[in-house]
Amino acid sequence: MAVYWIGDIQGCDAPLGRLLDSVAFSPSRDHLIVLGDLVNRGPDSVGVLRRLMALQGSVQCVLGNHDLHALAVAFGHSRAKRLDTLDGLLQATDRSVLIDWLRQQHLALWSHNVLSVHAGVLPDWTLDKTLSLASEVQAVLRGPDLSYFLAHLYGNEPAAWRDDLQGLDRWRVVVNALTRLRFCAPDGTMEFATKDSAAQAPAGFMPWFDVPGRRTSDITVAFGHWSTLGQQDRSDVWALDTGCVWGGCLSAMRLGENGLHQRVQVACEQAQLPG
Repeated sequence: MAVYWIGDIQGCDAPLGRLLDSVAFSPSRDHLIVLGDLVNRGPDSVGVLRRLMALQGSVQCVLGNHDLHALAVAFGHSRAKRLDTLDGLLQATDRSVLIDWLRQQHLALWSHNVLSVHAGVLPDWTLDKTLSLASEVQAVLRGPDLSYFLAHLYGNEPAAWRDDLQGLDRWRVVVNALTRLRFCAPDGTMEFATKDSAAQAPAGFMPWFDVPGRRTSDITVAFGHWSTLGQQDRSDVWALDTGCVWGGCLSAMRLGENGLHQRVQVACEQAQLPG
């Protein structure tokens, strides 16, 4: 048995197929954890979703910002953006099945001693708190308040977590941390304008995983979202977005029965031009 954590697929089904073939992935034996941004920007979001759905119990996914955006567009609460490639999903004959499956996925997962999120974790959040807050929003995504939530999903405020936050403000901070975070201040204030590498941190901010005293520093956090970050050779964070949709690689981390982990990559066709 092997477990694979895979970075941002973004609708690039052909590289996903090649990656699974290259490791001889077996649904009866192996397990796959996808780190969000399953759809959008690439040419075949429908193919990605159908492939993952067919794996049934051998795959678990966390949602990324592009997945939530796809839900907002599908439910009429956002317009498609210039670089979006969601038409295939929105016009699919099995659209309702695909959308319903997508909304059932997670925002954070704890499995095989690894915390999986799409973007990041605020420095003051413990493992238990991260999973608990993710569970709150997951219940909204799967419940009758989904449309109301999606209608008010977008926004950068509040920019920091407070325990007394309620309702939409509370949900938005959780979503922004888990699906959009790159840089934050030592006090946990998030910054969303900068998408460059860690070396280009805006004044007063740093990569979320470098904040002193981060309360998840004693565990491994697997994440995607940050294609410009570059490989991080450290045991506490696995950065697995390597820019597949931009013509980079689709990357996975393999954990074998011997407890050792190994990075696996396949080259990707360029589906979008950077910038």
